[in-house]
Amino acid sequence: MFLELSQLDIQYPGRNTPAVQGVNLGLRAGEIGVLIGPSGCGKTTLLRAVAGLEPVSGGKVLLSQRVVSEAGHTVPAEQRRIGMVFQDYALFPHMDVGRNVGFGIEHLPKAERTRRVAEVLTLVGLEGAEKRFPHELSGGQQQRVALARALAPQPDLLLLDEPFSNLDIDLRERLAQEVRNILKAAKATALLVTHDQLEAFAIGDVIGVMNEGRLHQWDDAYSLYHRPATRFVADFIGHGVFTPATLREVNGQVVVDTPVGELTDVAECPLPCAFEGGQCDVLLRADDIVHDDDAPVKAEIIRKAFRGSEFLYTLRLASGDLLMAHVPSHHDHKLGEWIGIRAEVDHVVTFNRACPVNHRELCQMPCAKAESCEHTAPQYQPVKLV
Repeated sequence: MFLELSQLDIQYPGRNTPAVQGVNLGLRAGEIGVLIGPSGCGKTTLLRAVAGLEPVSGGKVLLSQRVVSEAGHTVPAEQRRIGMVFQDYALFPHMDVGRNVGFGIEHLPKAERTRRVAEVLTLVGLEGAEKRFPHELSGGQQQRVALARALAPQPDLLLLDEPFSNLDIDLRERLAQEVRNILKAAKATALLVTHDQLEAFAIGDVIGVMNEGRLHQWDDAYSLYHRPATRFVADFIGHGVFTPATLREVNGQVVVDTPVGELTDVAECPLPCAFEGGQCDVLLRADDIVHDDDAPVKAEIIRKAFRGSEFLYTLRLASGDLLMAHVPSHHDHKLGEWIGIRAEVDHVVTFNRACPVNHRELCQMPCAKAESCEHTAPQYQPVKLV
């Protein structure tokens, strides 16, 4: 691994809980990693520790198998060969683009510096812009200049902290794809922080989901969506709900009873004995629920969000259970209308039945399920329908 974090802890003085706790991850040379999670989850703190801007209280940060951070020892940021792109770009307004990009390579001979500036500006699609000033550029162009400046010294690792947050939504998604192409063309190893899932999916080879200082899963986008390692990841990624289900065995085969019908002919399904009484929670995502007027199961539309090509419907069954569904936008049903639905599930993800508390909070109450409670020992079992 080129970048490796091993049992990393970061504790701020005067705080009872660590800002980052027990984080392990690895990034190979040439890979792009992304950290996502809610505000205050510790992702920017983690990025700053990798940069050498925050000391660590436990564990290690390794670059090319060299320890650069551990408790009581921090290699200065300027000795790590790391480039950074900040949220506000941090361009010098009194310098033209060429001088901004060349700021970190002033030690090079003038001819070589000029060549390198032109090279990285071409890489980011701004060839010939050396004499323009930041205020003459759009937000997207300024972001490219900041990226070119970070790439100019040919750093071993590039860190990007919310680099698209100041841009409008359409530009952010397009620029994320372009930045990925730029980083791949430069053969750069990069770690990026964002709170936007679409950005993370567009740019990352591997993505880490953080909450309350802990890294819940470090995986590719497909696995995060279809095989979430914890209930928090399942809830944070995509649209879906946890619905009660019961596992039972019929003629040697496991059947999953859900409020929207039976799921049968399943592979890799846990046996009913894996859960007390076979009772569990199943994650049903919006793309698992199909609108079908002829289906026997009916649901009431209680919320709808127009997404252009589709609606995101929030549905309530007669039992009171909630579901979500992506429905083509030409099916423009009214709030309060009942529609037919059925499940088309490729992956079923099961969890221990939740304690009667908000699953975003750590369960502190004693209960009969304390040993297997999702909040103390999250687990999952993927179930694939054939």
